[in-house]
Amino acid sequence: MKRMLSGTTRGRRAAGRAGVAIAATLGCFALTTVSAQAEGSGEAGAAAPVRLDYPLSGTTHLSGPGSDLTLGPGALKSSTDMTTGALTAETQLPDAQGSFKALGIPVSVTTEFIEEEPTTGTLDLDAGSVKTTSRLTLRLKNLKVAGLPMPVGPHCKTRTPAVIDLASEDGFSVFGGGKLSGTYTIPKFEHCLLATPVINSMVPGDGNTITLTLGKATAPAP
Repeated sequence: MKRMLSGTTRGRRAAGRAGVAIAATLGCFALTTVSAQAEGSGEAGAAAPVRLDYPLSGTTHLSGPGSDLTLGPGALKSSTDMTTGALTAETQLPDAQGSFKALGIPVSVTTEFIEEEPTTGTLDLDAGSVKTTSRLTLRLKNLKVAGLPMPVGPHCKTRTPAVIDLASEDGFSVFGGGKLSGTYTIPKFEHCLLATPVINSMVPGDGNTITLTLGKATAPAP
């Protein structure tokens, strides 16, 4: 048989629930106020890094084979400490198709860019310019010589990552985007089966150039 509650008991329970709700509301308000005050006073660690995503495209010229690769469309997902200017980023690029001629023979190959660790860099807060360093392993696949497939195996890639230093060009804007460019060295390749010496005679070396274009920045989706 259910025990009937008196008006006094029901009133006490209702008051208790109201008290809990008020306490929770005041707690949230206090946390928000403290956070806002910390940001306004410039306390270290108070402000979260600014997250911005950029559409990414570009080209790279491989000096060894004299070939140009179209890069993208991809994305650059950045996180910047607006107090120090330090930034990290994740570079997302699709495979790039390339072709050139070796001794008059047409060669085509697909290049995959593997980011071994996050891109790092700095944002000059006064000038709005950016410098970044990326470490990308280049993996080759779908190699064809005179239209005939040449097996390279699943692990045909540079022995070490290519270190790519980029600097923003004139007109670059943190929020509007712009161009970044630089030069880099392609290391020797390994694990390309019988094609290893052929690839290493043509592709690795200095003087490779790259230009990336960042589109207008957007805030990442929640």
